[in-house]
Amino acid sequence: MKYRIPLGTLPLAILLSLGACHPAESADPPKRLDRANLLEFRNEQGETRPVRSVADWRKRRAEILAGAQAVMGPLPGPGKRVPLDVQIEEEKDFGDYIRRRITYTSEPGSRTPAHLFLPKDVVNGDGSDPRPGVLCLMGTGGHKLEDVPPGPDIGSNVQDGEALAKRGLVAIAPAYPSLGFGSRSGLDIPYDPDWRQLGYKSGTMKAVWDNVRALDVLAELPFVKKSGFGAIGHSLGGHNSIFTAVFDDRIKVIVASCGFDSFLDYIPEYWAPKKGWCDDRYMPRLLDYAREDIPFDFHELVGALAPRAFFVNAPVGDTNFHWQSVDRIAAAGSQIYRLHSVPDLIRVIHPDAGHDFPDEIREAAYDWIEQFLR
Repeated sequence: MKYRIPLGTLPLAILLSLGACHPAESADPPKRLDRANLLEFRNEQGETRPVRSVADWRKRRAEILAGAQAVMGPLPGPGKRVPLDVQIEEEKDFGDYIRRRITYTSEPGSRTPAHLFLPKDVVNGDGSDPRPGVLCLMGTGGHKLEDVPPGPDIGSNVQDGEALAKRGLVAIAPAYPSLGFGSRSGLDIPYDPDWRQLGYKSGTMKAVWDNVRALDVLAELPFVKKSGFGAIGHSLGGHNSIFTAVFDDRIKVIVASCGFDSFLDYIPEYWAPKKGWCDDRYMPRLLDYAREDIPFDFHELVGALAPRAFFVNAPVGDTNFHWQSVDRIAAAGSQIYRLHSVPDLIRVIHPDAGHDFPDEIREAAYDWIEQFLR
């Protein structure tokens, strides 16, 4: 096993309020700032200036979120935060934990299926020992609905939920939106329309909102800590853990496995309609830009996570997302972690593996989550 652990982290002092940044749609966005140099911002006069303080960084961060929403579409506002109306569809006892298959109302006209993983001592307790809550986001392997715990499916959010529940944490594992990866698309869910019918510009933003509402489900459970949540995912779940955390600062620790590299370094033949990042399930508006002009990249998103704890699994053999690009992104993001005086809160590991979340790295990621949430 080969490891490289650069970089560090930062405190979580500077995040925009959830939903505070709803950019106006514009065909002529300003020229993007350097994705690799996060220590620049644009002042009120549109002039580029050096970032010398957290207050300066907040201005750059606001521009990053506006750029992301120019592509993803705007983050929904309070009007979509309707009562959750959680319905338990099934409950099974697996010894150490209970698994509930649920649905919840993510917004008017749409319900989201998910699994809840509950340590049995918490369910049977008196609420005096609240546990950390973790959002487990599915990979392209899909959202598992079998009657037994899953096997070694690296793409499954259910695997993480099961493991975390055995450690005494509470986990929720929502499915990706319709049109997505063998999950809700494989189910006949009449209350789950295509995201376009709900007014979204991308499957990505619909997924972010469903995930935000999954955190609301956790927040309503009396045996879950309200001081902050975790998010973990592999591949599809890896980048969605980042996207969701950028827009919801209740997430205090983030784990992304095989989830990203720079848009500039992504597989060239997948940069086309109905492919890769431009697929309808992701962000079709990316095709409106030359790749070098896309108004955000993962360098900036990682900086926007600071000062929260961020753990990255980037195997040297991953042919989908390249570890060298991940290191360049982490180096850019670490500028902001240093600005917050928490350089050790960003951790990047490079196992000798392919597009995989090896067991020992997964266990290290669970340790990381517990370190910051316990």
